[in-house]
Amino acid sequence: MKLKLLALNAMAFTMLTGAAIAGSTSGTSALDDPAKMAPFFTDAGMKTLRSDADFKTAWMSMKPDERTAVLKDCGDTTLNKSHAEFCAMAKKMGG
Repeated sequence: MKLKLLALNAMAFTMLTGAAIAGSTSGTSALDDPAKMAPFFTDAGMKTLRSDADFKTAWMSMKPDERTAVLKDCGDTTLNKSHAEFCAMAKKMGG
């Protein structure tokens, strides 16, 4: 009986660990990629957005699939809270 319980616990632990690892690697966001986001901000801390014209230039220089990914991420309420000003501009430019 103890062997069955030990095997069951090991299986449950393996399944939970796999789910946790899968969830942590797939949670990346285009909004958290400094290389993609830097052209939209005037400062290294990425707090101050560029002017509307400069933002539009940076937006149009992105590939269409990158713009789609950004707009999708802006649709997530959690991500939108931490990137509200950027998302408002992105939605104004492309959606």
